[in-house]
Amino acid sequence: MTFHVEPVSPEVAAETRAFNARLEALLATIPAAHTVPPAVVRAGRRLGKGTFPAPVFLPEMRDLGIPGRHGPLRIRVARPPAAARGVYLHLHGGGWMLGAADMQDPDLTALAAATGLVAASVDYRLAPEHPFPAGPDDCEDAARWLVTHGAAALDAPPVFAIGGESAGAHLAVLTLLRLRDDGDLARRFSAANLVYGAYDLSLSPSQRAWGDRNLVLSRPLIDYFGGAFAPGRSLEQRRDPAISPLFADLRGLVPALFTVGTMDPLLDDTLFMASRWQVAGNPAELRVWPDGVHGFNAFPIQLARLADAAMFDYLARTT
Repeated sequence: MTFHVEPVSPEVAAETRAFNARLEALLATIPAAHTVPPAVVRAGRRLGKGTFPAPVFLPEMRDLGIPGRHGPLRIRVARPPAAARGVYLHLHGGGWMLGAADMQDPDLTALAAATGLVAASVDYRLAPEHPFPAGPDDCEDAARWLVTHGAAALDAPPVFAIGGESAGAHLAVLTLLRLRDDGDLARRFSAANLVYGAYDLSLSPSQRAWGDRNLVLSRPLIDYFGGAFAPGRSLEQRRDPAISPLFADLRGLVPALFTVGTMDPLLDDTLFMASRWQVAGNPAELRVWPDGVHGFNAFPIQLARLADAAMFDYLARTT
């Protein structure tokens, strides 16, 4: 694995920095998520209020109910325009507290079209109402269903990839570790697409050093999300590999692409995890995007399109 910050044109760099300045100014006018009840933030995001663009709900998307240990789970499905080559299990972000399977319909549709994979996003249970291990349990259940029944149910070959953004990338790694440790089912997946994940809930150096500056994430928000996901645990206790996969034995996992921006408080999480992933014997690719904030590929800027294209290319090459 070679490390470098992805080269971009001066025009892309200027657009990204200008966007970051506007975003920071906007966020200064909006109550931070840790100061508002989760239900209010969730409702606001569905209406397009807050940090991210308003969600677009596409009528061609399909909702599928599957069984889970703790009750039925919803899977949101986007199909490619031609015959499917496999299935991509998607785990959404949102600090383990926000987001939903139907909040990124255009993104899932674009991924399906570019890769030929059926994109299947999981509606896992959210903190603080459902703290650890609820979310990881649901994601594990969805992955087990996928490798057992998903190919037939989704009319796709039994070729599987997994991935997600932020908390979703964290949950994807936990899911692979659980599957590896119980029957080596992780080997059923061909690749992982891990996008600006939170892998150290005891706070990596970049998290600790970030401070109050709000560029989608701030140190108060990081503390808030981690406390809701793993309540009652000290930072040291959060180093449990079942919670912070950076501290896990990573041997026997799948090839992975790691993506992060240089203006992300979780930068070190990705740098450290990508290094440990490869040292453990798993193929790893790392792409670091200049001036990308946390969640940067959710915004209408060229840097996002470049990063998405790199992810789509990776999934097309490895599945």
